Amino acid sequence: MNQIDISGYKSIKELSLKLQPINILIGANGSGKSNFLSFFDFLKQVYNRNLQEFVALKGIDTFLHKGGNVTGEITTKLYFPNTNAYSFKIKKGEAGFVFTNEGMWYQHNPGYKNPVEIASFGPESALRDQTMPRSNYIRNYLNQLTKYHFHDTGENSPFNKESNIENDKFYLYEKGNNLGAYLYNIQKEKPIVYNLIVKTIQSIAPYFLDFFFRPESNGNLKLRWQSKHSSTIYGANDLSDGTIRFIALATLFLQPNLPETIIIDEPELGLHPTAISKLSGLVKSAAAKKCQIITATQSTDFISHFEPEDVITVDQKNGESIFERLDSEELKVWLEDYTIDDLWKRNIITKGQPNLL
Repeated sequence: MNQIDISGYKSIKELSLKLQPINILIGANGSGKSNFLSFFDFLKQVYNRNLQEFVALKGIDTFLHKGGNVTGEITTKLYFPNTNAYSFKIKKGEAGFVFTNEGMWYQHNPGYKNPVEIASFGPESALRDQTMPRSNYIRNYLNQLTKYHFHDTGENSPFNKESNIENDKFYLYEKGNNLGAYLYNIQKEKPIVYNLIVKTIQSIAPYFLDFFFRPESNGNLKLRWQSKHSSTIYGANDLSDGTIRFIALATLFLQPNLPETIIIDEPELGLHPTAISKLSGLVKSAAAKKCQIITATQSTDFISHFEPEDVITVDQKNGESIFERLDSEELKVWLEDYTIDDLWKRNIITKGQPNLL
């Protein structure tokens, strides 16, 4: 995406944000970082025609800026590089949201009608049913849109679940619950990529030798691994929280067929500073392959590896989230002697700090 416009959603009253290859949101707890990332979950529910159920389970007022008594509608417009765009307006009705506008755009071309209005005036999107050429790119983008979160590493975590080598091999699931089957398929189909993933894991966990894949007769397997120092076969629960998260992250960013966009909240959670440095390299590598990265962090260590233009500060003022991208020119003098994280810790970068009201 080149740009996203949002209004009326949670703490986002009004936002028009140009997006770069790397977009790292940083700010205090409750500033609105997670609300921005959650909007992509919201978009996926819209596309999958599951908005009515999704909203009913959580309560419609929780999605509207300052509640339904203040805000009655949510609007958005997504701008794509090939001049396509997608927009909608949903209004609060008696039984949930109603699509009053839904448009597909082919911008900057006077020969095309813009937008093509497809609103159903019902509770669900009409996008999936469209067949005209301009709908293809929009549908493909939203179809692969996934917000990843690898936070759950407990005994019953997704990483400890069985996955099927035939049914669960096509793409990495949002919580990593098919990590075993997905890595097994990469080993078979893309051994060079697989070896790179293993070597990357070894760079932060030197004791790690390799994964151990032994599918059951029904095609299911669990994620298992071997140590350089033992013949024992270990499971996911035998890895530290940070190591299993890093394995999932390395797989996500090094996978052979990267999605157009990776959205992930606090990827640095539980990682050692060395692993955070490696993670930043993975992010840059994926972005160099034209995969757009949208993430949120509270780690100054993480942002120290990036350029100012990669970083977006988020503050909440009077219940409204304010987003601003850092500018190298404005920080030029300081950056001669300090890194971005130094400037943050010294409060020279004042935006995104917890003391703003």
